[in-house]
Amino acid sequence: MTTSDVPASPVRPADLLLVDDEPMVREVLTRYLEHEGHQVTAVADGAEALAAVAERHFDLVVLDLMLPTVDGLSVLRELRHAGTTPVIVLSARGDEDDRIRGLDLGADDYVAKPFSPREVVARVRSVLRRAGAVAPSQTLRFGDIEVEPAVRVVRRAGAVVELTRREFDLLVHLACSPRQVFSRAQLLAAVWDSSPEWQDPATVTVHMGHLRQKLEDDPGRPRHLVTVRGVGYRFDP
Repeated sequence: MTTSDVPASPVRPADLLLVDDEPMVREVLTRYLEHEGHQVTAVADGAEALAAVAERHFDLVVLDLMLPTVDGLSVLRELRHAGTTPVIVLSARGDEDDRIRGLDLGADDYVAKPFSPREVVARVRSVLRRAGAVAPSQTLRFGDIEVEPAVRVVRRAGAVVELTRREFDLLVHLACSPRQVFSRAQLLAAVWDSSPEWQDPATVTVHMGHLRQKLEDDPGRPRHLVTVRGVGYRFDP
């Protein structure tokens, strides 16, 4: 397989930081990502990663969890303290606990090792697309609901509403396309980067229920987060 097999990216070229202690991983992923038009800075350990992000802004970080000097979870924690730069974590299949901790700390996605470089490229493309779907300065307002994508804050009647990462992503995805109907499979692909065979579609139903409890006056008769029977969901502004 060559990098020419990778489909062209539908997102703008980005400035990426790649953090992995394996030279071959850095070399291959750098080649594939640069073929997409991205600029890639590749470093081998957590200390170098923290030094790099202290010097300049990156659009996205691809971060291995098993790193020398400073481990990947510590790097992720520092990134989240500093801002909302999207992060994709890389981890071995057996490191499920670390992977879950990474997602809990705010990672936007993860890829399990061993992986295909094309999968990483696709995940980067998807996360960048989500991150760029709404301009950072754009605030969405619907009745008493206010969504600030840049700082990942939602308010209802002026009060901050605590949402999980997936709840927030699901809300923004729907709200950015008001009145458009999305099937559960489409929402899994867009928000969870999963197809139904890998993720239970009921996951979407559960998250929609949580959003309604937090945002709707009457969750049983939602005004904004509407079910289209037999099809999926839509956001009514």
